[in-house]
Amino acid sequence: MEAVPGGVRRTAVLKRFCSASPGLRHVAAVAELQGLNVVQMTKSLVGVPRFLRDLAAYCREARADDSFRPSLRELLPVMFEWGSQAGIAKGHYFHQDLWAARMIWHAMPRSHVDVGSRIDGFVAHLLVFTQVTVVDVRPVSSSVEGLTYVADDARYLASFPSGSVESLSSLHAVEHFGLGRYGDSIDPAAWRSALRAYERVLSPGGRLYLGVPVGRQRLLFNAHRVFRPQTILEELSALRLVSFAAVDDNGDLKLDASPRDYENADYACGLFEFAKV
Repeated sequence: MEAVPGGVRRTAVLKRFCSASPGLRHVAAVAELQGLNVVQMTKSLVGVPRFLRDLAAYCREARADDSFRPSLRELLPVMFEWGSQAGIAKGHYFHQDLWAARMIWHAMPRSHVDVGSRIDGFVAHLLVFTQVTVVDVRPVSSSVEGLTYVADDARYLASFPSGSVESLSSLHAVEHFGLGRYGDSIDPAAWRSALRAYERVLSPGGRLYLGVPVGRQRLLFNAHRVFRPQTILEELSALRLVSFAAVDDNGDLKLDASPRDYENADYACGLFEFAKV
């Protein structure tokens, strides 16, 4: 069996320790939001010896006339990626973006409107096969073909007449509304107003694809809210729930899930497909 480098072992222990302690996990999350990634910094520190060994080995092997010889002035150390995976195929954003994009591709609506989702993730998926109107209070600067931007407040969606939208999505957005995090107005009821607006603008038979954090209901000001799945179902009781999926606390997608199974989750992601009757 191949030996595991000491730095990898130590950082793996740190990650398990943080995962086992909700308090430490919360501290690490707060630090990361302030631009300080504790795990990454630790991996970088323990990776210094390997970096120096690799640098010395490269200098020994490089020819004297090699234009790619290391220069002290041009060093740019990256010391936290040893032992990492080739990519991350799990977690909220990975699964929710694919889930909603596949749903919309199968439905193939004539047009689609998105409120607040990631443009460099989910919306980019949709632009492969359909035109998208993006709604946000923040400015969007883009000349990408098929992408239209509308400046509007999600609480009202005043730019859209009632019953005018056949396909609507909002992924990992509603939980932020009214907290001021993105420069929006402080409004404790903003999430509820937005859900009412989504319901209003949907046309008969129209579909809403909604993704929000679910689990123990609480507010983590000013980052986000976590909703009980039942809270979402109650607020959108005028719509019909077509399907429910979830990304669980381990970051894995569970299709055909039951909302009640995520009432006590820590930080899962509920994926709701609604239809307007």
